[in-house]
Amino acid sequence: MRPDLSAVTRIQGRIEEIERKVRPRREDPPPVERERFVDVLAREEAASPAKAEKAPPPQTAAAAGDWEDHLPELSDRYGVDPDLVRAVIRMESGGRADAVSRKGAMGLMQLMPGTARMLGVDDPFDPVQNLEGGIKYLSILSDKYSGDLSKTLAAYNAGPGRVDACGGIPPIAETQGYVKGVLARYERSSKGED
Repeated sequence: MRPDLSAVTRIQGRIEEIERKVRPRREDPPPVERERFVDVLAREEAASPAKAEKAPPPQTAAAAGDWEDHLPELSDRYGVDPDLVRAVIRMESGGRADAVSRKGAMGLMQLMPGTARMLGVDDPFDPVQNLEGGIKYLSILSDKYSGDLSKTLAAYNAGPGRVDACGGIPPIAETQGYVKGVLARYERSSKGED
């Protein structure tokens, strides 16, 4: 004779019923909303302190003048006019790979630490890495602002968050002067005068 297991079966069924009520059902996770690079970058820049710690520039693998040799290829890769890049470099660092601003921007194209990290620049004092990061950033901003050069340059200087908030060039004297200065240098460089 077999033992009556109907009570065990009922209890097991009740346990499963309770578990279904207590345990959430496994469902597909909601779709992940991906943030755009410039939005993440703007948030990171807004969260970073106004004054970054200034470390002495490390030794760089590339000599300071080597960046010019890489400019045509990098400009072509990211679709940015090399004359514009030269104008930005002249305005940002005067061509100095070891330049550090009061706010902590570093290298030829004066990348902020958070921006450099987001762009994959390991050594912002390496002229070639800095050059590629800066050109890539100009390309990203140009895409964001549909090729509007003034907005692109304003965002490069003041950050895309400020440009978005103002709907154009922010009413910041430094940024307005920066945009005018780069555009003037760019025009001269394009004409072969600079």
